Amino acid sequence: MPAYMVVQSTINDEPRYQKYQQAVVPVIASFGGKPVAIGAKIAVLEGEHDTRPAIMFEFPNMDAIHAFWKSPDYIPVKKLRESIATANVWAFPGV
Repeated sequence: MPAYMVVQSTINDEPRYQKYQQAVVPVIASFGGKPVAIGAKIAVLEGEHDTRPAIMFEFPNMDAIHAFWKSPDYIPVKKLRESIATANVWAFPGV
């Protein structure tokens, strides 16, 4: 069953964030992840939203997302992001 990871970030240093994006995409791909929405503007149909765009990736399953997140390849890349942006990251299984 596919699974999805959604990321919303508040970026403090756009040029360095671009470098993070270039580094993270190949790591995500190595776990079978592929982008399905990049910089998507959220249309609020009900409730509230903080207006940040979203990035969404599809993975083969939840195990692949967890393997990516804990991967020794991702840990140093994640540290790049932590110094230049704050993020909310959610993962959930598809149907």
